[in-house]
Amino acid sequence: MPPEFPVEPQPAPTLFFFGVTTGRSSSRRMFPAWAAILGLGEARLVGLDLPINGPPEVYRRAVHQIKHDPLSLGGIVTTHKINTLNAARDLFDELTPDAELCGEVSCIYKRGGRLIGHATDPACSGQSMQAFIPPGHWAASGADVLCLGAGGSAVAIAVYFTTRAAPADRPRRLIVVNRSRPRLDGLRALVETRLPPSGTAFEYVEQTDPAANDRLMADLPDGSLVINATGMGKDTPGSPISDAGVFPRGGFAWDLNYRGELDFLRQARAQAATRGLHVEDGWRYFLLGWSTIVGQVFDVPIPPPVFDRLAAVAEGVR
Repeated sequence: MPPEFPVEPQPAPTLFFFGVTTGRSSSRRMFPAWAAILGLGEARLVGLDLPINGPPEVYRRAVHQIKHDPLSLGGIVTTHKINTLNAARDLFDELTPDAELCGEVSCIYKRGGRLIGHATDPACSGQSMQAFIPPGHWAASGADVLCLGAGGSAVAIAVYFTTRAAPADRPRRLIVVNRSRPRLDGLRALVETRLPPSGTAFEYVEQTDPAANDRLMADLPDGSLVINATGMGKDTPGSPISDAGVFPRGGFAWDLNYRGELDFLRQARAQAATRGLHVEDGWRYFLLGWSTIVGQVFDVPIPPPVFDRLAAVAEGVR
């Protein structure tokens, strides 16, 4: 039987980067230095700029390339995690439990000739939050989480809080907002049928109006966390809140983006002093995800001291 798509033999071990504007990513400057530290030889990173919510064949073609070319070793998937799995599920020989649970792949790699799909975000989102939210904060404060966006990152955060976080490190309530109903319904089904009871109450809100998101934010208790998981400010312009929105006093603002216009990050930083707000961008989340995937694809261990070296190099090209 002829192949579904033509395969382009790669000249060296290759990691494909499924993104939208991959040429602007710090990873393009960062990867050669990481490859040197990890002893990856001639390994290279190839960016694939794929359309947001594009036709299934564009994602399927990329996975097909990795599966059938010996030197196409794997892929890192950013914006297209859910769409890639939906389009190419049958091409994978195995999905890890987190990939099955989240319904997405962020990491594609090979072992023993088998193509494996993995979701790194539940672990990496938790490690990121642990770096800026003190242990026991949720139990002590009774604060909430407002997650703007219901895509793959929101699913991963829900999985982290329900399956990995200690009871004292779970919020009282997690409100998820999205522009359309299907992803909210998918998250609700996951929480209600496949995730264990966690003591966190989930709420699902469909809306597109930044002013309405402002009102949700204004009702949050002190110490709450507001997350921009929409991609707005990087993949699409703007912010999910307006400039009139007020962040929770003594709380946290986390923009999962680290590059682009970063309007949400700008809005949060403008209130950091007056609201006692801790503001975090997506840089550490990005580094944790990338280092995990590079380690998986090239089958090299990355213990904490090596991660620290990689992070220092990345900071220099940020």
